[in-house]
Amino acid sequence: MADLHDLTATEQLVALRNGETTPVDLVSHYLDRVTRLNSRLGAFVEVTASGARGRASHLQRTAPDRPLWGLPFADKDLVARAGVPTRFGSRLHLGFVPDATADAAAVLDEAGGVSLGKTNTPEFGLTGYTESLVAPPARDPWNPDNGAGGSSGGAAAAVAAGLLPLAPASDGGGSIRIPAATVGIVGIKPSRGRVPYASGMDSPAGLPVAGPIARTVADAALLLDVQTSGRRYAYATQAPGAGPFVEALHRPMAFARIGVTTVSPWDDAEDIRLYPAAARAVEVAAAMLSDAGHGVDPLDWRPRGYAEMFTTIWRMSAARMKLSDAELALVEPITAWLVREGRALSGTQVLDALAAASAFERDTISAFAPFDVVLTPALAMPPLPVGSFDRTDAARNFSQQVRYAPYSSFVNVAGLPALVLPVTTDVSGHPVCVQLIGRPGGEAGLIALAAALEKQAGAMPKPAIWRH
Repeated sequence: MADLHDLTATEQLVALRNGETTPVDLVSHYLDRVTRLNSRLGAFVEVTASGARGRASHLQRTAPDRPLWGLPFADKDLVARAGVPTRFGSRLHLGFVPDATADAAAVLDEAGGVSLGKTNTPEFGLTGYTESLVAPPARDPWNPDNGAGGSSGGAAAAVAAGLLPLAPASDGGGSIRIPAATVGIVGIKPSRGRVPYASGMDSPAGLPVAGPIARTVADAALLLDVQTSGRRYAYATQAPGAGPFVEALHRPMAFARIGVTTVSPWDDAEDIRLYPAAARAVEVAAAMLSDAGHGVDPLDWRPRGYAEMFTTIWRMSAARMKLSDAELALVEPITAWLVREGRALSGTQVLDALAAASAFERDTISAFAPFDVVLTPALAMPPLPVGSFDRTDAARNFSQQVRYAPYSSFVNVAGLPALVLPVTTDVSGHPVCVQLIGRPGGEAGLIALAAALEKQAGAMPKPAIWRH
């Protein structure tokens, strides 16, 4: 007989609504798994078992009419929840317990979800790996010697290991897609201007947005619908198109024009080497899409000057943090380097970088315009052992992150939606993901195409820890 965590999130909701299980039983099942397995994975940094059980008991006395009724999730530890320690992955916030709950958590509460605690993140979510000084590293459930990526590494590890059915996350330069691809599951980075409480419109160059991590495309679409509909949109500029995105699952694309590229905008600045399993995943996905009747063609794309622009924007974003010299001495070297480098930028350098980002957005959208979807690798390298990223030489650390995930950050700069999903496995049996990038506001098309590709690829294996 299947365990509850063997069911997809969508199937768990059906079981809840049909009375085949209860919120209390489902929450207890996941809390038991977290208790037994989290020490191997570093997925959670805070478990709120008592609050989760009380919340589940309350929901059990209400009508099952909300989109996440009784379904467990966990907050990324960059998101404030009243009364729950929120560390932001930093020693500066070890004693911080917020009084108010952020919208990113509140919208899932209002949808009937049950938070089990906080998932692991690097300091301030600044890196593509999750190895902070305040918590054990987040590890890949397939091989716990390896990291889970970042910055939503804890969320991805939890979902991949069956400690959560799905998880909210955030992505400013790949922080949903990098960990999802590292552990071999699904992640969606929405368009800029899509999610009301994390639209990207209020940040330099509009990089960070919120989105879902899940095991299936359908589950990711379910959570994306909650994230996009939970608040009124507060800006004049909004992404075109709209949900419900779950409906896109039932509207398959009869024909799509697919552009394929393994070029990254970092190629002229870094030694980017695509590992064989990632190249094969792109080839397999392209063949599947062609076999399904879609038009698949190479994309001739040769961006230039990206590295200097993005590095400037990432540094100036970090410089917004109001840290004293004493506080800079407590943060991690990569954080201190980014802040100091950002503070040293001139106004002209900042304005030039923002102008270059706008030009890159226009040029990229124009280059991708002949295609409905662009297919790229998700990562350039396989999952790396914990400790692979330099902890003392910050500039080298940044370069290492770029070489690991050169296909992520440019999508944030361009403001486009993107989705990663596994389509094949490597020689060890670890799922290998590809990335699909859509038109502005094109989440529905991405979800429809990804769901069909997911079906063609077939069920992916699960890590051994799944059965523990």
